[in-house]
Amino acid sequence: MSAPILTLDRLSVAYGRVEAVREVSLAVPEGAIVTILGPNGAGKTTLLSAIMGILPSRGGATFRGTPLSRRSVEDRVADGMSLVAEKRELFVTMSVEDNLRLGGFRRRGTPGFGETLEAMWALFPRLLERRTQLAGTLSGGERQMLATARALMSAPRLLMLDEPSLGLAPLIVKEIFRAIADLRRTGVSILLVEQNARAALELADYAYVLENGEVVLEGPAAELRRDERVIATYLGIKAVAT
Repeated sequence: MSAPILTLDRLSVAYGRVEAVREVSLAVPEGAIVTILGPNGAGKTTLLSAIMGILPSRGGATFRGTPLSRRSVEDRVADGMSLVAEKRELFVTMSVEDNLRLGGFRRRGTPGFGETLEAMWALFPRLLERRTQLAGTLSGGERQMLATARALMSAPRLLMLDEPSLGLAPLIVKEIFRAIADLRRTGVSILLVEQNARAALELADYAYVLENGEVVLEGPAAELRRDERVIATYLGIKAVAT
């Protein structure tokens, strides 16, 4: 794999005296998809929030070779990081197109802004059909598409996705994961938190398993798909002895 665009070195996050994430080290190579698996309460969302600067943390974190310790959320967005939160957090009283334009507000008037908007319509054709519709009237799957497209309007180098398949019908999940696969071909690096372990491991290049705030297992995604512990715990079937 190529050099990392994001590196964490023993990153920890605490809520008061309770450590939700303990000394997590991981790397996201340039242009790769890395997934973080784990049960509810493992610290996955907390970890993404800390990477984005929403939560304070201690330990080392670098993005494109630059330490993140003194970078604000706004700085990190400007540097090329973007997060699609689990709750999607759309502007529900605004149209689909206005949500997208707000996602790229830092780039308005710059070369390529119009092309990025057209690329979002191509990536999610359903959004083009609903471009004038209020975001609050969209289905769950359409909201996830819009949240992802809005994040991409800032032209990020690293896109972080928190549970993009949560609560969605299987056919919509396939469409969301198809779009994520398409993004890999554009060179965007992706850090994916996902409870649908089977889909995530089929898509990702590398995977980490987080339990109780700690990395307990890591490796190439293809290898973890064959790991007996992952099979028994996350893929919903019993490992077969050979």
